[in-house]
Amino acid sequence: MTNTVKCTSPIDGSVYIERPLATRDEALAAAARAKAAQPAWAARPLVERIALVRAAVTEIGKDQDRMALELAHQMGRPVRYGGEFGGFNERASHMADIAETALAPIVVEDSDAFLRKIEHEAHGVVLVVAPWNYPYMTAINTVAPALIAGNTVLLKHAAQTLQVGERLAEAFHTAGIPDDVFQNLFLDHDTTSELIARRKVNFVNFTGSVRGGQAMERAAAGTFIPVSTELGGKDPGYVRADANLDAAVDTLIDGAMFNSGQCCCGIERIYVHESLYDAFVEKAVALVNTYKLGNPLEADTTMGPMAHVRFATEVRAQIAEAIEAGAVAHIDTMEADDGGAYLTPQILTNVTHDMRVMQDESFGPVVGIMKVESDEQAIALMNDSQFGLTASIWTADADKANKLGAQLETGTVFMNRCDYLDPGLCWTGCKDTGRGAGLSVLGFHALTRPKSYHLKKG
Repeated sequence: MTNTVKCTSPIDGSVYIERPLATRDEALAAAARAKAAQPAWAARPLVERIALVRAAVTEIGKDQDRMALELAHQMGRPVRYGGEFGGFNERASHMADIAETALAPIVVEDSDAFLRKIEHEAHGVVLVVAPWNYPYMTAINTVAPALIAGNTVLLKHAAQTLQVGERLAEAFHTAGIPDDVFQNLFLDHDTTSELIARRKVNFVNFTGSVRGGQAMERAAAGTFIPVSTELGGKDPGYVRADANLDAAVDTLIDGAMFNSGQCCCGIERIYVHESLYDAFVEKAVALVNTYKLGNPLEADTTMGPMAHVRFATEVRAQIAEAIEAGAVAHIDTMEADDGGAYLTPQILTNVTHDMRVMQDESFGPVVGIMKVESDEQAIALMNDSQFGLTASIWTADADKANKLGAQLETGTVFMNRCDYLDPGLCWTGCKDTGRGAGLSVLGFHALTRPKSYHLKKG
């Protein structure tokens, strides 16, 4: 009997797509083909590899309506938001734009006596294990620069977004990238771990849960294969007394609720200076009450279901526990809330850091708001987390934001914005969010290894 992997659509709980899992031997054969294809791919001129990746991006952009529709079926994002091509294109294009500079040799000396330089050499076979919440954008973060740098790529996409891996493979192959250079695989956890443990790949990029990241590191233990991880988050926002209140409310609440709260760098905790606290909460509640929860295929829906019932169950549990402990819920249950994947977005006040909703990753449409008296109190609360991906400061004082940012245990500091990935900056985290360097010049450095040349002339 063939083992399969299924995507259950959050729209109605039906099986949207089902695919056979690769057997152990099939996975090993795919990795072997990728390894065999890599030297020839790396030998192709850099400008040619860049052009092929750009062509693949163009292929993806040819049917954005299809992308939006398929994403709605797979993970519940409303079609009104139009898919992910904007961010997908921005990230891939930026990495293509900077590739020649980022991958240029570092020449220490080029004299009559010596040539001393450091080259950026491809790792070989890169395994990308991508998540479902932004399935195109998170995958391309690594796929594009890995291919440009001369690696071959094996992509294992999340079960919830099986179709995305297939669409990426179609586009890359149509653009002219050889089949063995980019392969989309359907793998179970054991087979994935075996590919790593047996050193059939040379670099692993994983985006997902802390538990999943730990499994990747265990599989790689003793192999010395680099494992880059982006794991959980509990990203905070801090609204200082001098903040633009309306802008802070609009952006932070959108950062907490967009995509049903299923954003890697979504806002999960908000700290507001006491002078603005009451007004912030009032405006935030009014904004959330304008949302329309419903079927993501309908044009007027602004918030769809969570991607799976089990994700919604965890968010409901965190909310219920917080209310039992004294938190105040401000949003009445919406008509479309079915007790399953369709979940009413929620704002909680009177929350404390003793509650799971302020400590554990929620990854859903709920945010706790706390009143603070000072910068010092806000910084202490923002750092009181096992995670560190992004943090958002709202203020009119850029110098102060910079100084506060230096005290934050996080990968990215935002001022007057949030929930955005800038491809020109390094995407990274600390603590249980994981480690690694994605995008930017450092993304290319992570996807290559330094190779030194010390050549004595004559």
